[in-house]
Formats: sequence, structure tokens, C-alpha cells
Amino acid sequence: MNSGFLDKLIERIGKVRSVDLEAYLLRLADEKGFLETIFNAIHEGVLVTGLSGEVNYLNRGACDMFGLQREQCMGRPIGECLRGIAWADLLGVGKVVSRDVEIFYPQHRFVNFYIEPIRLEKPSATRQKDGYESEPVGYAVILRDITETRRSTEETIHSERLSALTLLAAGVAHEIGNPLNSLHIHMQLLERKLRRLPEALRGDLQSAVEVAKGEIQRLDSIVQQFLGAIRPTQLELRLENLNTLLRESVDFLHPEILDRDIRVDALLRTDLPLAEVDRTQIKQAFFNVIKNALQAMLPGGVLQIETALEGPFLRITFRDTGGGIPAANMSHVFEPYFTTKKNGSGLGLLIVRRIVREHGGEIDLVSHEGEGLECIIRLPQRDQRARLLPPAED
Repeated sequence: MNSGFLDKLIERIGKVRSVDLEAYLLRLADEKGFLETIFNAIHEGVLVTGLSGEVNYLNRGACDMFGLQREQCMGRPIGECLRGIAWADLLGVGKVVSRDVEIFYPQHRFVNFYIEPIRLEKPSATRQKDGYESEPVGYAVILRDITETRRSTEETIHSERLSALTLLAAGVAHEIGNPLNSLHIHMQLLERKLRRLPEALRGDLQSAVEVAKGEIQRLDSIVQQFLGAIRPTQLELRLENLNTLLRESVDFLHPEILDRDIRVDALLRTDLPLAEVDRTQIKQAFFNVIKNALQAMLPGGVLQIETALEGPFLRITFRDTGGGIPAANMSHVFEPYFTTKKNGSGLGLLIVRRIVREHGGEIDLVSHEGEGLECIIRLPQRDQRARLLPPAED
């Protein structure tokens, strides 16, 4: 039912019989319901706005994508419904626009906004050939989730970067590692000679040697972290209790936890199945995550560690009460050497993700800026329960 038909119906509405008018209205209602059913069935989000940006329609896909309630959005400016979206910057005056936007609520994803002006025909005041002219009445917005495509592209770029870094790693290990070992040995020899000197002469020299040894150890640690972040490793898989590995990781950091006055709440599921993991590497991943959480919190903070089942995965969730991660930094946290800490190496989360992915798992970060951060690690579970086999055929 096109707009020309509706215009003619409105012009002659006084002459239309009530029975016919009722039939037309029922037909309009049926077509409206049919179209809404179709729009709600598609996965892409669909938004229709007026010229000033007020929402006239949105489908279920748009509501799910942005966590909206349809009734609360109708008639409101689109900028109020999609907070943080610079609507005026997205519009092209009378033009079709396609822009990619990064959003963080209700979850981190990338969305393509395809915006096309809507024009309706109306009787022409200038008596054109066909008697009608088009008038802009609003905008149609198609929202497409491009997160997987974007992540696939980022994974390709990330893989190429790691390949280049891996080639560099061998040179780093040789060119820096060997001189560091030599320096460490000579510092030990120097210490032995210093012990033979009188106490009065030994003080300042001993202090300088200690500083030099500390810097050598720090450089060696940086090299080892660099190699650990990018170097492929052979997993030594065994069945392990993740709850036990978590407790051991917390116990290892117990002095720092006490020193920072942090409370650790462990909500560990007692019937958690065993996981097939590399004990050392998984503990390294847990250690890095807990260490980051401790450093992010002020004294009196709370770190909650929870284990649970999530479909075919074992889920480990770390929740801290720190400041969270600013939205602008969320897409950079897994990049090599990206850090907001004064003395951070920018390799901790990169190492965690490598370890988790080598185990067939995944890591997600959910930031509540100003309130804290959730780090969620999912590892595939191995079903060890006995099962009844079907009877053998004769």
C-alpha cells in the first residue's frame, strides 16, 4: 500500500463508506503487523527516525544490540537512547552514510551504521509531470554487528605482529641475555672481593653493587617476560583441579595481599570438574590477573574469585573494586607494551591471553569505569563422567 494510495484515500475519506473504511484500516493494520514481524525476525537492527532525530520505530534486533526497551525509546531523540553516539556526526546531509562505531554497552562490540534519508511522495505544488514530488521525512538506520569480522581482521594483524616479534625474540635472547649473565657473574666476583675490604671502605661500594645487581635482574625479568609473551610453548597437559591452582596462586601472593590490605573472597564451586591444563602456565595466568587486580585497588579493596560451569566451559571470574579501564583503552589492553602503570611492562595480559588461547579457551574483560573490572577466563572442560555405551550388535 503506497503513499499515493494513502493520499488519495485521505482526500476522499469523506466519501468512503464506513464499511469500506473499516476494511482499509484492517488491511493497514494487517500490513503493519506483517512488516513488524519481518523486521523483528532479522538479526540486523532497524531504526527509523524523524528529521530531528526522534525515534519512530526500532525492531527487536536494535533493542538487543543496545539493551533498549522499545516503549521507552519511541518519540525520544536517538541521542538519548544511544548514549555516547554522536548522531549529528553520523548524518550526511541528504546522503547515504556508512560508518563503523565502537560501543561498550551492554557489551564491547563494533557496529556498522548504514543511514539513508527517507523521502515520501506528495502531490506537487509546482505541477510536475507525474504530479508528485519527494519530501524528506526522516532517516532509516540499519545496524549491523561487525564484531566478528573486525576481530578476525585484528587477529590476522596480531598474528603477523607476533610472527615478527618471534623472529626478534631469538636475537633479543642472544644479544641481551648473554651479556646480562656475564654482568651478573662479574657482580658476584666483585661482591666477594668487597667482603675482604675493611668495613669503612665497603659500605658505599656494596650499595652500588646491590643497585647494579637489582637493575640486572630487572632487565633479565623484562627479557624473560618478552620471550614468555610471544614464544610458542609445548603444553604439558594433566588433569588438574582449578580451585586448587587458584588457592595456590592466592597463597603465593598472600604477603602482598596483606600489605595492600585487600580482602579476597573465594566463591569456588565444590563440584567443579577437573581441567586438562598445563599446571605451571595456568598458574602463571592466574598470578598475572590477580597481580593486576591487586595493583588496581586501594587499601580496603575486595577481590572476588569465582569458579562456575558455563556450558562446555569452566569459567573463572576475577572481580576487583579498582577503577576499571577507561573506554578509550579497552581496545588496546592486549597490545604488546600497552600499559597505564608507571612501572608496568605491558606484557601481563598478553601473556595471559596467549596461555588461555593455547588451552583452547578465551578471556574477556568487562570494565565498570570507576567501580572495578571483571576478568573472565573460560577453559574447555573435559567430561570425565562414566557413560553407558550402547549394546554391541551381534
